[in-house]
Amino acid sequence: MKRRKAYRAADEQIDHERLYTPVEAVTIAKSGQVTKFDPTVEVALRLGVDPRKQDQMVRGTVNLPNGTGKTARVLVFATGDRAEEARAAGADFVGSDDLLERIQGGFLDFDAVVATPDLMGKVGRLGRVLGPRGLMPNPKTGTVTPDVGRAVTEIKGGKIEFRTDRHGNLHFIIGKASFDSKSLLENYAAAIDEVVRLKPSAAKGRYLRKVTFTTTMGPGIPVDPTKTRGFFDEEGEPVA
Repeated sequence: MKRRKAYRAADEQIDHERLYTPVEAVTIAKSGQVTKFDPTVEVALRLGVDPRKQDQMVRGTVNLPNGTGKTARVLVFATGDRAEEARAAGADFVGSDDLLERIQGGFLDFDAVVATPDLMGKVGRLGRVLGPRGLMPNPKTGTVTPDVGRAVTEIKGGKIEFRTDRHGNLHFIIGKASFDSKSLLENYAAAIDEVVRLKPSAAKGRYLRKVTFTTTMGPGIPVDPTKTRGFFDEEGEPVA
């Protein structure tokens, strides 16, 4: 595959035979962006789990302390007072049967879905549409809840959801390249702590097998999977 000049220049900064510390990887990601717009900084993990087994599925949420750099578009299935609560919290789309019909008709212009428990019987019909996109509401991630206002506020404030795919890979974002290094590292620390906390008891061997940082359309930066803590000195500044 022929790569653009900007991509090749960014890739030349990276020694792919080396494992960088998270602090080093953030520095490279910030300096090696290849887009004219402010790219997203993403993390990809290879976990030592077998996601075909239910007791080894890793799925969760985490509130990034410095947000994601963008405001998520939230759709809420709710009626009555809970619908008003969702609107007051800043939900972009609120409804019931009308939203079901729109989504069945191809509407997918949103980033997260929240539903009250009483409407999940209807929302379940959208499983084939929302499921593959990771948008299906789930009690385990706090997106099936009577407290829709809180759910919307958390998602808008930087709450992200992650889950392993069928190959044992897991992806999440930690912000924008325009964030300062400390903010990106704080977000990474919060996310990786939660992923480690969720290690299935049935998983054998090394859990974090591979970590890669990248920016939108940029090359991957190999990161040492054993470096999950100690990113900051006593003054709270990043240390290599």
